[in-house]
Amino acid sequence: MKPRIIVCGLGRTGYKIFRLLRQQGALVVGIHHQPIPGETAKDVIVGDLHAAATLTAASIQEADTLVIASCDDAVNLSIMMQARVLNPQIRIINRLYNTNLSDRLDQTLPDHLSMSVVGLAAPVFTFVALGNQAIGQIKLFQQTWPIKEEYIHENHPWLGRKLSDLWDDTSQMMIYYLPVQGEIDLISAVLSGEELKLGDRLVIATQPRIRPPRRSLVRKLLKVLTSLSKFQQHAQSVVSMAIVLLAIILLSTLTYTATKLNISFIDALYFAVGMITGAGGNDKVVENAPDSIKLFTIVIMLIGAAVIGIWYAMLTDFVLGSRFKQFWDAARIPQRNHYIVCGLSGIGITIIQQLHASGHEIVVIETDSNNRFVNSTRGLGIPVIQGDASFRTILKASNINSAAAVLAVTNNDATNLEIALKAKGLTPSIPVIVHYADPDFARMAQQLFDFEAVLSPAELAAPAFAAAALGGKILGNGITADNLWVAFATEITPLHPFCGHWVKDVAILAECVPLYLENNYKTFHGWELLETILSDGDILYLTMSATKLYQLWHDERSQAIVS
Repeated sequence: MKPRIIVCGLGRTGYKIFRLLRQQGALVVGIHHQPIPGETAKDVIVGDLHAAATLTAASIQEADTLVIASCDDAVNLSIMMQARVLNPQIRIINRLYNTNLSDRLDQTLPDHLSMSVVGLAAPVFTFVALGNQAIGQIKLFQQTWPIKEEYIHENHPWLGRKLSDLWDDTSQMMIYYLPVQGEIDLISAVLSGEELKLGDRLVIATQPRIRPPRRSLVRKLLKVLTSLSKFQQHAQSVVSMAIVLLAIILLSTLTYTATKLNISFIDALYFAVGMITGAGGNDKVVENAPDSIKLFTIVIMLIGAAVIGIWYAMLTDFVLGSRFKQFWDAARIPQRNHYIVCGLSGIGITIIQQLHASGHEIVVIETDSNNRFVNSTRGLGIPVIQGDASFRTILKASNINSAAAVLAVTNNDATNLEIALKAKGLTPSIPVIVHYADPDFARMAQQLFDFEAVLSPAELAAPAFAAAALGGKILGNGITADNLWVAFATEITPLHPFCGHWVKDVAILAECVPLYLENNYKTFHGWELLETILSDGDILYLTMSATKLYQLWHDERSQAIVS
């Protein structure tokens, strides 16, 4: 029997999840605060999302899974608690932004899985910026691998190559195969020596490479030296006042030594500095001096006090205020092959963290100096330019001409589009990745402006929510030819339908693709995996069509999903 699923909150992400589940044949009902054009009252219940009456009207008592897809964490928590009161056994997929709260809830509540749109979408933005034409992500061997689709065209290097030759490569895993002619699953094609033909499509996951960080003191020094022009902009007034102060000290010193008071240059300098700074000095220098020198000293003391007071104030403002931070950030801007992230949004900070963890250099442009992520970004040693990234001068200050890519990921779609167009206008060859919330308009913008990628978090994250609703803890997912497939890990128990069978036989009969097997801290992959018999305690990582996944998921005794 197919699982009954409720999707609560049909915004951009929620409605995409709702449509995907219905497309895969699941029995799904939606809940929204207002009617949706084209949807009947039977399919979408209208009412307060966390009201008991609304959830009851959606048959919460008979449902197997509840997907909570509102964009408000507080509302989602209210829905979750009300749902558990009405149906304590229901399985809940909860969209939450607060990762600390998510982890705590998952540990405390049974059958509760927290998922984040930002966490699911950000890696795809990162992979695309790095040059991978990613369509999704998958977690394998404790790493997040980008998923991309290889279309076999007439100039493709894999045209005519046997799938069996690609099967044993541990740096890339084949996870889905769609032949241009006929119907054959991937494992059968591998075992029979099938060759890739023109028009075939192959979905693969590629192992990410971690770039070691470059920590050259010489390079850092060169960055500071090349930023002297920016230093002059920020510190010109401070330096000018310091020059005036030195000129007053030098004038006083030369005056005292020229009046034939029989003092050395050093004594005169010592007295002049002490007099002007107020620290005191050798007052005997002017005790026997003419009245004109004493009047000169009084005037210089007054002028010096004013000048040094102003200079101290300007210096304090420069060091302790924002100007020094701006200069220091400008001095650390990389000269080439760096990534420019425009906007410290939730997805922006996640992209920054992922790029930084991979050893890449980054420059951030943010308009709001009080943004909550500014300090954490600077704490990673990443320069932050305060300004509007849609201005040419700001983009030029980030060394856009020699950058590797620009990511426009503010919370405003129009701003992102403007930034992308300005970036292309300045450097036509630079790759530009654009965040666009509306998935339909994201595709239009991609076609119209021909950017490298216009990505919608709702479009990227919805398949993962839909897959999780059908099959538990999902490690990855994707859509190929309108067919949703999911990657997950299943623990083999004595009652599991796979127990005691060869992996290759399971793959053909269940129409799944085995990725690798963990057994007693050992890992099996490639041909060794296919020739393995599954036994109690094994953990098999595999991909499977979502339309078939519920068959395993429905029998709770036969499968345990592991994170």
